[in-house]
Amino acid sequence: MTQITAAMVKELRERTGQGMMDCKKALEVSGGDIEKAIDDMRSAGAIKAAKKAGNIAAEGSIAVKVADDNKSAVIVEVNSQTDFLALQDDFKNFVTATLDLAFADKNLDVAGLIAAQEPAREAVVAKCGENVNIRRLTRVEGDVVGAYLHGNRIGVVVALSGGDTELAKDIAMHVAASSPQFLDPTQVSDEAIAKEKEIFLALNEDKIKGKPDNIVENMIAGRIKKFLAEASLVEQAFIKNPEVTVGKLAQQAGAAIVSFVRFEVGEGIDRGEVDFAAEVAAQLAAAKK
Repeated sequence: MTQITAAMVKELRERTGQGMMDCKKALEVSGGDIEKAIDDMRSAGAIKAAKKAGNIAAEGSIAVKVADDNKSAVIVEVNSQTDFLALQDDFKNFVTATLDLAFADKNLDVAGLIAAQEPAREAVVAKCGENVNIRRLTRVEGDVVGAYLHGNRIGVVVALSGGDTELAKDIAMHVAASSPQFLDPTQVSDEAIAKEKEIFLALNEDKIKGKPDNIVENMIAGRIKKFLAEASLVEQAFIKNPEVTVGKLAQQAGAAIVSFVRFEVGEGIDRGEVDFAAEVAAQLAAAKK
């Protein structure tokens, strides 16, 4: 019989999302054949799907749909456990169906979307052997709405007052690349400014030591001004033409930026990084006792 190694268990876990000992048992049954072990796990269907309810899903896809009149759009994030699944047709079809449903029902929030798609989600989990979650949904409306997708990892929707869809798409592309935190400096919270001041003082303790208070305040003011320019969309230099800010770009086209939404796959999710090799070795050792 083929010896079941820690590396084999690790590979099967990464490909299926199953627990360490489940993977070891599946490999023992399959005689060390990883592909057969995967088929056996998938054959277990809903039993395995239920066991994966707590598995971290931090990969996946962002999807966007813009109305034909370019006055509204919907953006969704659907997560999987691996980026491999995000490229498979079963997952892609689920994402498309989820987006279409969210777009068609203008009153649907993310909780309603999750509930409506639960049977379809369970079917995908059972078939593909990974946890799948609908994470978030945002609907954007405006005089002009444009969107940009960077592969399936980053999606942006921008709403303008005035202008046209090409301008909105250009600004959306800029948002995807530059990741502004705020639309304009007036939206930056006092807490964010205070935090930036705290960071500046901590990093420049030696430089400001012994300097007069007014000099220190001027240094802080300069850093805050730079922070506002870096964090605010309208103050950022436009990626296609750094000679103008994004706000000026819109103004020159007779437009104003009303809002933007930027989704990036997995942002803010605690992935719970684990030393898989060490975990496999420890569990295999424990099983032999």
